[in-house]
Amino acid sequence: MSKRAYIFVCLCFIVGSVFSQKPLPANDTFVHDPVMIEEDGIYYLFCTGKGISAFSSTDMQNWKKLEPVFSEIPEWTDKVVPNFEGHIWAPDVSYHNGQYYLYYSVSAFAKNTSAIGVATNKTLDPNSSDFNWIDHGIVIQSQPNRDLWNAIDPNLIFDENNIPWLTFGSFWDGLKLVKLNSDLLSIAEPQEWHTVARRERSFELQDSDPGDAALEAPFIFKKDQYYYLFLSWDLCCRGENSTYKVVVGRSENVTGPYLDKDGKSLFQGGGTLVIEGNKNWYGAGHNSTYAFEGKDYLIFHAYDAKRNAAPVLTIKEIQWKDGWPTVSPME
Repeated sequence: MSKRAYIFVCLCFIVGSVFSQKPLPANDTFVHDPVMIEEDGIYYLFCTGKGISAFSSTDMQNWKKLEPVFSEIPEWTDKVVPNFEGHIWAPDVSYHNGQYYLYYSVSAFAKNTSAIGVATNKTLDPNSSDFNWIDHGIVIQSQPNRDLWNAIDPNLIFDENNIPWLTFGSFWDGLKLVKLNSDLLSIAEPQEWHTVARRERSFELQDSDPGDAALEAPFIFKKDQYYYLFLSWDLCCRGENSTYKVVVGRSENVTGPYLDKDGKSLFQGGGTLVIEGNKNWYGAGHNSTYAFEGKDYLIFHAYDAKRNAAPVLTIKEIQWKDGWPTVSPME
């Protein structure tokens, strides 16, 4: 990410971080990289932001800004990214074994000096006496010139045998999947890694260069006999030059291979388009996918051309056609 793009994102979050006692409609809720979960009739949304931004809603339509997950950044983050200032990327939230797991990303810009951490909580209700985020530190870490992958954009998925896997990644040589221990806090041994999606990367680039194979933000959603791997192509955070879009592939195995609608493997650059921008929306991407009350939803951010490319929360119901997810286009 360029410095200019970084400034753009920060300005968007300054606008979106103004607290209001009155819930804001989704189209006035500014977020980046949203994920969602429901507890006791309340929907909670987490997204990129200072200390991890959080919102709540009773209807998925109107959102109240909450205090961030971390009032102070975890102590270990400065060791990974010197002088880290707490702008935490792309969380992922799940409920398992009686508690919530919130994975999140710490990274230097345009470098794979990155790590994925995890925090747990017994409840998401800030008014509960049990509400307390406990940070467990690093799950996965990448280092420049050692790894041709980036430890950001995590997503937890359990396979049909209830084995946990974490998928993640951005640019470089593609998106990864790694098996976790049952505690969900560490990589299982012996380690098992898979590359689940990649795009063509220019051969002459140095390993430290993010490269031109623009893909990131994997999210795996199980539907019937298939695992659906959603991911974002092209560029976010560039204002009117944003080209973000969501594509998908599917597999009967969590480890792949994931194939698009035409049978092309995502490992070889395949992907079936789900949503993209237009003249009113400069880009649309970094999605999460859930089933709530018998309906499936695609949740993502889109850059509003009418509001200086502010990243707006967007929620669309998924319709399934011949086993493939479809949503209405951006209006």
